[in-house]
Parts: sequence; structure tokens; C-alpha cells
Amino acid sequence: MDNMRRFETVTDYNLFNKNETLHPLVSVVDLSKADPRSGSKMYFGFYTIFLKDVKCGDLTYGKNLYDYQEGTLVFLAPGQVAGLNSNGEIYQPKGHALVFHADLIHGTPLGKTIQNYSFFSYSANEALHISERERKLVLDSFSKIQYELEHAIDKHSRKLIASNIELFLNYAQRFYDRQFITRENVNHGILERFENLLNAYFKADKAQTLGLPSVAYCAGELNLSSNYFGDLVKKETGKTAQEYIQSRIIDVAKEKIFDLSKSISQVSAELGFKYPEHFTRLFKQRVGITPNQYRNSN
Repeated sequence: MDNMRRFETVTDYNLFNKNETLHPLVSVVDLSKADPRSGSKMYFGFYTIFLKDVKCGDLTYGKNLYDYQEGTLVFLAPGQVAGLNSNGEIYQPKGHALVFHADLIHGTPLGKTIQNYSFFSYSANEALHISERERKLVLDSFSKIQYELEHAIDKHSRKLIASNIELFLNYAQRFYDRQFITRENVNHGILERFENLLNAYFKADKAQTLGLPSVAYCAGELNLSSNYFGDLVKKETGKTAQEYIQSRIIDVAKEKIFDLSKSISQVSAELGFKYPEHFTRLFKQRVGITPNQYRNSN
């Protein structure tokens, strides 16, 4: 699966899958029309949503067991790469894909909010696993977009297509929220690992060499994308991942401040702050008083 196929335009992808191009910037692709093929990596220059009708295991990055097997939605932003691993075997693609170029939504309400759908930056092993009922709703959304594509293009077409894509994405957001809830035990396990990771980070004095623990670092250590990790922490704790990390930093700081043999600058350096004033500013924001005032008050 070392070969890379590149799709810069919607038309490129339609041709590859033997689908007619009804609009140069958007398409609902019926993957069953494509010729049988072997697995490969694929680069997409546009937004791509796959509704997979095959088991999740054929995704090169999807090796986990999933709660929902009726269908899987994978969201890719422009410039991302996905792949299928068929172990050299020829297979018949199945399912559907909704693809649309960023130019389609520029100047529309969706164009202003597309960055809010953080699942476009999830890793594929964090895909959305939907029930059969949810799958029917997705297909209905695709059908409405297809209807507009088959309708004679008029002044309403672009607005209606963008609106239907936005409606579908809002449903996807609801489905992801449901998925976070149904995987509560898994999420708690990740949070426990997150807490252990932070404890080990400061216990091993990594902060002095690596600096403050970042969201990206923690997500990487937990084998999650930063966006998925951040959304999971927010759903479970009500705090952003950055706020959660800062809370832990302050907890560690409060313990270190009681060691009178160390100056506040030394405490700041041990916590990973590059400049003591940055530590003082954060501490005052979170605690209400400066580190020196906290030390003197206790």
C-alpha cells in the first residue's frame, strides 16, 4: 500500500470512481460504481466524508473494536491522507462519499463555521460509528444534496447545497456527542491515563527538559488526535484540555511553593515555565493571588 493516489479536484475523484460530475465543486459518490481495486493511500484536496458499508477493520488506521458496526463515518479535511489496506487483495468498494471543495462554501454561513467541526481533524481510528437508524438519516441527507445536484442549476442551488451539508454536519456533531456518552467507560479510562501521564511527567522532572506539557504532547502519548482528545476532555470534565493541564500545574506548584529552600523562580523553572513572570501570571489568574502571596499566607 505504498502507492499514493492524489485527488486535487472533485472531478478527479468522480472519474476514479466512475461517477458523473454534476457539479465541479461537490459530489455524492456511489462507491459501488467503481471498478474493483487494491488498497492504496489517497490524498484529498477537498472535504471528504466516507460512509463505509464494510467493517471498520479495512481502514489502515482503524484497528479498535467499535460499539456500532452498521456504518462508519470518516471525516477528512482538505490536504489529508486516508488509506485502505486490502493486504494486496482486490476488493469492490462499497458505501458512499460526500466530497466538496472549500470554494463551494466560501461566502456562505457554513464557510464561516466549518472550522468549528473539529471532527474533520480527528484521526481515523476516532471515526464516527453510527447505528442503522442514524445511517438512514445520513443517506437521507446525501439524497437531498444529490437531488439539488440533479436539479437544473439556478440562483438557489449553491445556498441549498451548502445548507444541506451544514445540516448533515450538525447531525454528525450530535452523533459524536452520543458516541462520547456511549463510550463513557472507555473515556474514563483515557482520563485516568491522562491524569497518570501528567503525574509521571512532573514526577520524572520532564518539565525541566521538555517544558510545560502541551495538549498535543498529551494527545500523542495517548495515541489520540489533539482535537478528539480536547473534545473528549471537555465532554467528560467541562474543562478544556488546556484548562485541565493548567489545573494540574497549579496543584503541583502549590506543593512546590511550600519548599522554602526554593525561590519562586526555581519553582517556575521546575514546572517548565520559560519565564517566571509567565508562571506568576498564570498562578494569579487561577488562584487569585501571586505565588509569593500564597507562600506567605500559608
